[in-house]
Amino acid sequence: MNKIFISVCAPIFVSLIFISHGLFSQIPNTNTDFRPEDKARLSEAFDISRKYGEKIWKGWNEVSCTALFLADSNEYLINHPNPSKDFVYAGYDSVLQSDVYKRPSKFQKNFLATFGAVSNVNTIVVGTPENTSRTSMAWIITVLHEHFHQLQYSQSDYESGVADLDLTGGDSTGMWMLNYPFPYTDEKVAAQFNVLTFAARDAAFAPEGNEFVDAYKKYLAEREKFKNLLSEKDYSYLSLQLWQEGIAMYTEAKFLELIKDKYESGNDVKRLNDYIPYSQQYSKQIQNIREISVALKLEGSKRACFYYLGALEGFILDRVNPAWRDKYFTNKFYIEKYLR
Repeated sequence: MNKIFISVCAPIFVSLIFISHGLFSQIPNTNTDFRPEDKARLSEAFDISRKYGEKIWKGWNEVSCTALFLADSNEYLINHPNPSKDFVYAGYDSVLQSDVYKRPSKFQKNFLATFGAVSNVNTIVVGTPENTSRTSMAWIITVLHEHFHQLQYSQSDYESGVADLDLTGGDSTGMWMLNYPFPYTDEKVAAQFNVLTFAARDAAFAPEGNEFVDAYKKYLAEREKFKNLLSEKDYSYLSLQLWQEGIAMYTEAKFLELIKDKYESGNDVKRLNDYIPYSQQYSKQIQNIREISVALKLEGSKRACFYYLGALEGFILDRVNPAWRDKYFTNKFYIEKYLR
């Protein structure tokens, strides 16, 4: 049996209550709580994934976007090759273009994670936008974030590579990924992390020319100072989180950058009360990363800080080595390996 690796998204956006007025195909099952508007959002995430994922990451479409949608009373399994026996067949859904399976709720309704949730298949486990504190457009993009984790976990040497880092402390459940005892509250570590995030933010968004060159040099120097404050294992844990979660957040922004002037949302999504064009969502995402990355404090927000630093480092890599993504799956876990 494969080990379970858990990815949990850090909440960013405030949720709204959504109402929709379109016509949607229904799962042929009575008393369903899989709302039409939820299917519309999920379908749009799948559509964007199919059309644009390969433009960002090679092999994107080779991994199934398997999902477990958490409604209020039931859970709905989509694109899954081998449902467990506790699911019943609910029918083929033409909006989702998938057979759908259903069971009574088991997971917390605010779950937003990727792990071997059903029959040990890496599955996006996602609650409604309301329950996961996301607006509709942010929720759609977050599904793509989670599919990126499915792509990471699908690499044949992912598990062995993580095992070689020797970070589990004997925990075989995967929860070590969330609970690793990183020195978040060490005053020197926290202070230098704050300096580093400001330097990374400045380098990521500095104008071209001398201003970028100077900001980039400062970022590298502050990064080295931070590394020197950590033990070898603590630095490996940081690097894994930047590689895994930070680049997943970066991937959200890259999708939005790619689709903001190209992709036309479906009519059912446009009818949602909180619909905005992806160009606006892109602007919000970049602003959030710029502001939140330097507002979070390591001693309080802990692991969530790594999402934002990793995203900034992805932006920096785009500037210094545009071909860096070609190395991402062959030279794992240490972002500095992609700087040249």
